[in-house]
Amino acid sequence: MKKYFLLFTASLGLAACSRVPITGRSQLNLVPESTMESMALQEYQSFLSSNKVVSQTTSKDAEMVRRVGQRIAAAVTRYMNQNNMGNEIANYKWEFNLVDSKEVNAWCMPGGKVVVYTGLLPVTQNETALACVMGHEIAHAIARHGNERMSQGLVMQGIQVAGAVALNKNPTAVNIFNQAFGVGGNMGMLAFSRGNELEADHLGVIFMAMAGYNPQEAIPFWQRMANMSNGQKPPEFLSTHPSDATRVQKLQQLMPEAMKYYTPGRG
Repeated sequence: MKKYFLLFTASLGLAACSRVPITGRSQLNLVPESTMESMALQEYQSFLSSNKVVSQTTSKDAEMVRRVGQRIAAAVTRYMNQNNMGNEIANYKWEFNLVDSKEVNAWCMPGGKVVVYTGLLPVTQNETALACVMGHEIAHAIARHGNERMSQGLVMQGIQVAGAVALNKNPTAVNIFNQAFGVGGNMGMLAFSRGNELEADHLGVIFMAMAGYNPQEAIPFWQRMANMSNGQKPPEFLSTHPSDATRVQKLQQLMPEAMKYYTPGRG
């Protein structure tokens, strides 16, 4: 069974292979990005309508989330345009919202739909660390990790991808989508792999550096996240992430590269 699955996936990959920006890794993306963005908008609006969104006009925290997000989005757009990949985010309509929840979490959907939970802010403690998290989550979208994970899930469930335009009406496909992106804290079977997480770390520290945030802040931030567990079950945000030692070691290795992109205060 596994053999046939791998053969099927390989045959699909011939027609649906793309490369991740910065790392150049080859990946399988079966779902048209336009479909991913359409599903993202639908699920994003549904999520916001059923959760308490913090007003950006009355909350400094919400305004900070918007400001950080806009700076990173501008940096991402510059990078993609300069590297002839601007078409990959041409339809992005960026949105950044802070949601009132004790959950320590954040996520970004295709199309630039970003949510940060208030429960994350006591851990980030400052704007630069928030940029680390938002850079990481935006990196997942830019690297199309959700499409990659959803493609794997669709193949495993035997759902025909040829009719992808109708996926947003397929309950199983919608569930796979939500699992792939961790909407509402649902980090089920399709939660990003540890390889995806390390790749998002890589892109994320570069994106935050491009936006004028010191990428070195990523190391103490992830150490604070690790210390939250105190030997107990880690926050959902960390449940599928690499081990603390692995993450910190990889980030330290990435710092020379990331610092090349860092110009203090650049917006």
